[in-house]
Amino acid sequence: MAFGKTTSSPKRFQPFDLLATLIAVVKSDGAVLFANAALEDALGTSRRTLEGSQFGACFHEPHVLRTAIDGARSNDFATLRYEAMLRRVNHDLMPVQVTLAQSDKVGELIVELSPLEQQVRQDREERLLDQAQANKELIRNLAHEIKNPLGGIRGAAQLLQMEVESRDLIEYTQVIIHEADRLQTLVDRLLAPHRRPHVVGDVNIHEVCERVRSVILAEFPRDLHIDRDFDPSIPEFRGDREQLIQATLNIAHNAAQALAERRAAGDARITFKTRIARQVIFNKQWYRLALELHVIDNGPGVPDTIKDRIFYPLVSGRDGGTGLGLTLAQTFVQQHHGVIECDSVPGRTDFKILIPLP
Repeated sequence: MAFGKTTSSPKRFQPFDLLATLIAVVKSDGAVLFANAALEDALGTSRRTLEGSQFGACFHEPHVLRTAIDGARSNDFATLRYEAMLRRVNHDLMPVQVTLAQSDKVGELIVELSPLEQQVRQDREERLLDQAQANKELIRNLAHEIKNPLGGIRGAAQLLQMEVESRDLIEYTQVIIHEADRLQTLVDRLLAPHRRPHVVGDVNIHEVCERVRSVILAEFPRDLHIDRDFDPSIPEFRGDREQLIQATLNIAHNAAQALAERRAAGDARITFKTRIARQVIFNKQWYRLALELHVIDNGPGVPDTIKDRIFYPLVSGRDGGTGLGLTLAQTFVQQHHGVIECDSVPGRTDFKILIPLP
């Protein structure tokens, strides 16, 4: 890259340093007026070196940026988006989406760079959020529609049982009552997250993990190892402790059940890992700090047939499963303004919970 002389950054650009997005402010000739901290980190180049240089030199095809800037200067457009490859010191090229917009000052343009991987992730989060909201409404309405007829069926079966004398017929009515009760339990579980009040208090995430660890080990006392990889600097935060215990327990319990073959072989392992994420974007919001809680197992992985649907209600990869555990976990995490992500390959499945920190 060819760089020119340095300039000093105007104070009005300093708020860009709070963003996780890569931002550059350039003049109409392509010279860099300002580069934010995120862009410095991505390029591996200091702000002092970047300012005053030609920003096109940071791209694999500099002429594309030049053409875009010329179009902005001639007022051909207000905002332009295109894909490009960003050069980085001692790293491979980074595919990015470039958004070029005119500043409020004549002869200035703001260039926003979004790594395509991050863009894909944000799009996926948006789809999951919309799907979760649609699922919530569907479940609530469907459960209420099922609940009333179920009560009528059960009541009619009880009355019928009092009238019949044949043992065979009584057995039939008992089957009806039993199945009505089973469906009632399922409906109650579907409605549970929407009924229970959100009880907010101080939460220590490591106490949550220890509680879940003790429950899982009590159910699977043999041939299952649960490791801890905690960051002790993570502060307490406001949240619903019981909801977070339930969400983490649902994920860990699924992992323990998926490790049946590993448990038989004696090498089943689950890891609880906590970290602090800095300057992250999820749910269309930027957060200075966020909690990262990973529940990692060395099982067979999530089946490809349900990978895109694991948070949908009644979708299960296990015989006899209700398909509600991950749906409830997602609901509880979303009530904390967080998200759950899953990265799964055979031998390693990582469920990551992200929750904003104060």
